Amino acid sequence: MKTDVVTLSRKQLNRLDVINKSIAGFLTVSEAACALGLSERQVKRLKKEVRQCGPAALVHKNSLRKPQCALSQDIASQIIALKKTTIYEKANFNHFKELLSEHHNIKISYSALHGLLTSEGIKSPKTRRRFKPHRRRKRKKQAGLLLQVDASPFAWFGARAKYSLHGAIDDATGQIIALYMCKNECLLGYFEMLRRTINNFGLPVSLYTDRHSIFRSPVADKVSIEDQLAGLVVNDTQFGRALSELGITLIPARSAQAKGRVERLWETLQSRLPVEFALRQIKTVEEANDFLSSYIFKFNEQFAVEPQSFESAFRPVPEDIDIAYSLCVKEQRTLDGGGVFSYYNKSFKIVNSPYSNSIPPNAKIMVLASPEFGIKIQYKNLIFNVIRFIKPKKAAAPKEEKPRIPRPPAASHPWKNCSIHKIPIEEYDKEILAMLSQIFQKGYA
Repeated sequence: MKTDVVTLSRKQLNRLDVINKSIAGFLTVSEAACALGLSERQVKRLKKEVRQCGPAALVHKNSLRKPQCALSQDIASQIIALKKTTIYEKANFNHFKELLSEHHNIKISYSALHGLLTSEGIKSPKTRRRFKPHRRRKRKKQAGLLLQVDASPFAWFGARAKYSLHGAIDDATGQIIALYMCKNECLLGYFEMLRRTINNFGLPVSLYTDRHSIFRSPVADKVSIEDQLAGLVVNDTQFGRALSELGITLIPARSAQAKGRVERLWETLQSRLPVEFALRQIKTVEEANDFLSSYIFKFNEQFAVEPQSFESAFRPVPEDIDIAYSLCVKEQRTLDGGGVFSYYNKSFKIVNSPYSNSIPPNAKIMVLASPEFGIKIQYKNLIFNVIRFIKPKKAAAPKEEKPRIPRPPAASHPWKNCSIHKIPIEEYDKEILAMLSQIFQKGYA
């Protein structure tokens, strides 16, 4: 097809000049092919098309056609309108691409989506920070050898209120092992996170945590080597004691960068979970925990990697261990002569059972407290149920009401002989009034 006006690039102009010289006889076909880096057959084809169509023959035939795989204007407008809605406004481009395919059946590549949104002036809410070089620690070879554990306070539901999401990620595979949300970073959140880990995968070998007082006593850093040699032992925290009973090693990190995988996980979840919650209208902690129990498997399908060794290091729970009686608070108390003990200003009594008579008076017992089973006691590896014991109140002796005898002041009292003379306020000196105001109104203004 001939065209009167043809716009050629510099490369096409150079190619046209070589072809015209070959047509005029100044260059042979082999010389033109060597100059253009083409085969002789291709040069002959170009010479034929230039003779028939002129310079337009060097323009690609699809240059003025719309590609068949191009995005239609209606779908492009729909994507832009969805991105500007409140739900998708805070979603990053990659997450938004996944949500379009999952909820709206719109499949688009990341590069096409990025070009479409940036051309409309829409920027991704997830900006990349400047790269900071650091030593990268190698992953563990087996899943379950090391879990990085942490909690992240964040406004997960989009409101001002912040909730703490407790989580664990496997160092070898990058899998989310468990997630659990609470109002604050607390022992309950870490216990429930560990319970979900054991139920889904088994017992890990070790946990990599920060130096929060939940994991490690703050006194442990103050104990010198001389004190340790002298036999001074720092008691474990409730979480540390539970890990010891389950045979899990606790490794405290000295910096946030040391457990960078879980820190990087929070950055990803803080970008994705608020959008997922808004799509499903999840606004409470209970609804979030129900959703997170299944969401981790969807997340792992996309982001997890294969370990170097496919043999898992997770261990099954031994038959002689009940994780419910390990993932709880344990405190020592002493029974009185009647089998009653006090716990947080409340009295409890052991329920009669075939083995309850084996507990002697004034015995040292271990009180177990958990939201799962309430309050129980442990004595020599035996668990006993307890009930509330309300002590009878002592009858108070009735007080004798003495008749009130009026005692008027004596006749010689100064109040009897004073005379009151009311002076108008205008007659008072202004300085006296200011002094009285300073005395009686100081600190109350």
